[in-house]
Amino acid sequence: MKIIMLGAPGAGKGTQAKMIAEKYSIPHVSTGDIFRANIKNGTELGKEAKGYMDAGKLVPDELTVKILLDRVAQDDCKNGYVLDGFPRTIPQAEVLEDALTKLGDKIDYAINVDVPDENIVRRMSGRRACLKCGATYHIEHIPPKQEGICDTCGSELVLRDDDKPETVQNRLKVYHDQTQPLIDFYTAKNVLKTVDGTKDMKDVFADITAILG
Repeated sequence: MKIIMLGAPGAGKGTQAKMIAEKYSIPHVSTGDIFRANIKNGTELGKEAKGYMDAGKLVPDELTVKILLDRVAQDDCKNGYVLDGFPRTIPQAEVLEDALTKLGDKIDYAINVDVPDENIVRRMSGRRACLKCGATYHIEHIPPKQEGICDTCGSELVLRDDDKPETVQNRLKVYHDQTQPLIDFYTAKNVLKTVDGTKDMKDVFADITAILG
């Protein structure tokens, strides 16, 4: 079972992808994780990707396609995988489809986690992070015991640049311009399924598992 997760930044598709991977025993393949690993290790790809990500822009296709195809060719993806963060554009979707067709394969489901923009801005601007220990909070949903202070290590919590409303708005604009057309692309392939991402996380997952069976 090969699944693509679609949805705007902050829609919760990454969380759902992890839950799908666990339930169906298939790998969760996140381009974000691949890029973060490169950034952490200081690779040239990582440095280039970081420049785009810090500005709230999408990483260009040529930086993304090859590394992902190498990943899904690995043995642990033989029974399927959940793609999270790829494809983001029609050209990427076409490259992926061509590569899979050559292998006699195809995407089975594209799951669209649908959340209105205003909900996403509210969700992401409420996030707080501890830069020292990496703990994350949300001022509404997972608040720290003491406002602005990390429960774990006592350090100051910050609103990361990529969670600031103006950056989120920019990311949403990029999403609607470049990624929204994928909804039409996968609808035409008869594999698109849309779920209401404003529901509770467990209810969204229940809706997804009802689709996947």
